[in-house]
Amino acid sequence: MVDKLTKINMKIQLSELKEIVHKALLKYGYTEEESNVIGEVLLYAQMRGNNQGIVKLIGKGIPKSPEATEIKVLKERKASVLLDGGKNFGMVPMKKAIKMAIERAKEFGISIVGLTNTFSSTGAIGYFAREIAKADMVGMIYSGSPETVAPFGSYEPKFGTNPMAYGFPTTKAPVVFDMATSAMAWFGLVQAKTAGQSIPGDVAYDGEGNLTTDPAKAMEGAIRPFDKNYKGYGLNLVVELLTGPVIRSAVTGIKSELGWGNVVIAIDPSAFVDINEFKKDMDMVVERIHNAKTLGGVKKVQLPGEKGDDAMAKVLSTGEIEVEDNLLNELKILVKN
Repeated sequence: MVDKLTKINMKIQLSELKEIVHKALLKYGYTEEESNVIGEVLLYAQMRGNNQGIVKLIGKGIPKSPEATEIKVLKERKASVLLDGGKNFGMVPMKKAIKMAIERAKEFGISIVGLTNTFSSTGAIGYFAREIAKADMVGMIYSGSPETVAPFGSYEPKFGTNPMAYGFPTTKAPVVFDMATSAMAWFGLVQAKTAGQSIPGDVAYDGEGNLTTDPAKAMEGAIRPFDKNYKGYGLNLVVELLTGPVIRSAVTGIKSELGWGNVVIAIDPSAFVDINEFKKDMDMVVERIHNAKTLGGVKKVQLPGEKGDDAMAKVLSTGEIEVEDNLLNELKILVKN
């Protein structure tokens, strides 16, 4: 069993953490440009309190694949592209996929970009959905991943954590919804294990099908669907199919040599309505939700992502960020060695 320890965080200047992360990525073999892309996505997650952050740099880490090659187009039509990630770290070709999706949606009103042949994480995909929303478009992102999640009624890992993210522009901050279709992200287990902490008792099985609070045993077993029921399992399956057979990528352990797939969809609202009118309507939706009557103990109804927005704004305003001490120490050792 993992003891329930008090989590100890250390404060560090954001600028210092950025420098450490950049050095770590260069050490892993990435170019300056690649390190900038990956570092930006990792720190976006870290500032928001998301477990898709710098925890990815410790343990086995994220060394650049020696097989990495040029990112290239495999197939394309007017509004669609199938992109070969060239075994590059997922965030790098995903950045290119986002750019291509935005450009084509501007021309055709909608676009879809499939990204295959990646064997690593694309990180907090809400970052990419937000990038699309910042271009005054609606963004949808779906990402496949290795088998760590059991279907409802089983304890055998068959699916990935399979996150999805959506971004909508407003006149202010975009509305962004980013979720794993599993009860916990894989790197949530890694983070808990690193900190010596237990996990909730209802989110994962050990290798024998028993619920466990030990992240190490959960890593040998399987994570449950996000609702521990058939609806979460259904959404997990949908992402698996979209990012697998639809774009010729790996699915449930089949054709794993093709790599894990990602799907990017961009919709230009101006194909249907005036963009300013659309954004004003979005503002009214946000206002109506903020003004909803609250239950006892709830000060204000927040939209998905607003808690992370607040955390990120605080870090950017103070220039300081809290990082779990074991995690930060391991990262410092990595950079020194």
